[in-house]
Amino acid sequence: MKLLHLDSSILAGNSASRALSAAVVARWQREVPGLEVIHRDLAGSHQLPHLDGASLAGADATEAARSARALEEFLAADVVVLGAPMYNFGIPSQLKAWIDRVAVAGKTFRYTAEGPQGLAGGKKIVVAATYGGQHPADSGRNFVEPYLRHMFGFLGIDDVEFVSAEGLNISPEARSRALETAQERIDNALPLAA
Repeated sequence: MKLLHLDSSILAGNSASRALSAAVVARWQREVPGLEVIHRDLAGSHQLPHLDGASLAGADATEAARSARALEEFLAADVVVLGAPMYNFGIPSQLKAWIDRVAVAGKTFRYTAEGPQGLAGGKKIVVAATYGGQHPADSGRNFVEPYLRHMFGFLGIDDVEFVSAEGLNISPEARSRALETAQERIDNALPLAA
């Protein structure tokens, strides 16, 4: 089984989403013998430039190769674990740049007479989402969870789990409680079946 672990926080070692995504991966490693893990730091050494005309045209051979590798890793993964902090009510632009490389017509989706059809089904997505304030998914001010659910659904993936920690910037006590609650979900309630 292959697990693709992606982090997108710009906060490096101070990132709550990185800590939670690492905890999710650690649980998978403990419980799934022989798990192959690939880690990509989308805000560090594995940054992808934002999509533009030259990117689409494959004008830069190095960038085209990196884009192709991102797509291949995604297609090969049985499980994808995303560290996704909320920036200005949405996902980090680094994560969006990766999504732009894996949402490829004819590879991960196609258009049919009946509408779009996802081609990347059979995967499990686990999102470690972190929010500075209180932003429940149904609040109308959280565009992280609805966007990622929709995007992966468009690609044919309906097994999407969120482990969220909210209110991290309210107070040190609120941060600690939120991270403890998220860790408890990771340890005891997060389904692992892919």
